[in-house]
Amino acid sequence: MATSTSTARVAIVTGGSRGIGRQVVERLAAEGYAVVVNYRGNQAEADAAVQAARAAGGEAIAVAADVADETAVAALFDTAEQEYGGVDVVVNAAGMMALAPLADLDLDNLDRLLRVNVRGTFAVDQQAARRVRRGGAIINFSSSLTRFARPGYSAYAASKGAVSAITLILARELRGRDVTVNAVAPGPTGTALFLEGKDEQTLARMAAEPPLERIGTPEDIAELVAFLAGPGRWVNGQVLYANGGAI
Repeated sequence: MATSTSTARVAIVTGGSRGIGRQVVERLAAEGYAVVVNYRGNQAEADAAVQAARAAGGEAIAVAADVADETAVAALFDTAEQEYGGVDVVVNAAGMMALAPLADLDLDNLDRLLRVNVRGTFAVDQQAARRVRRGGAIINFSSSLTRFARPGYSAYAASKGAVSAITLILARELRGRDVTVNAVAPGPTGTALFLEGKDEQTLARMAAEPPLERIGTPEDIAELVAFLAGPGRWVNGQVLYANGGAI
């Protein structure tokens, strides 16, 4: 693989082929980042994200990796370093959701969810903690559902509560490294996955909850990620709830 001579800041975005991750890829590319778009299985979506990043003004490549597989994650970081010379920003946007009342949830689904959301965040953060350069940032994804306490979301909210805990502790473990660690905790955000299966009445009810009276957009979340990745150097060890004031 050829090594780029680019001096741009370099970002790895897990789950970067769709949803909020895809928007983060485009937003960072517009800031001039070289972006490594991580994806699990859909190469066509990942390739589309790469093309969008390049169109936005950045460099980009797509790299497949299971975020819960520590060997694959190490190889992902290896590729970023070989291609672009190092890693400055890591955005953990990969995740999955399993919804059911606690009493009814299939524990195999719980295991799969925890593997991606908790082990995946841990494995990626482990490599990030070892490799992110000075002046860099690690940005995890928690969820406002840790506060909303909505029935049916116990497994998902528990996994995101774990992400919040990992974030706060890692920020303190990286004392002296000049690397910030924060988590973004979105509320309802209008991705294709979120909108699927919801009728207009449900969406209207959710839009009415925040004082800003709308559902969030992937662009709203990507803007916050870009701030934490770049100018927001004095924000560290925080979970930022991005939900329009719903809580």
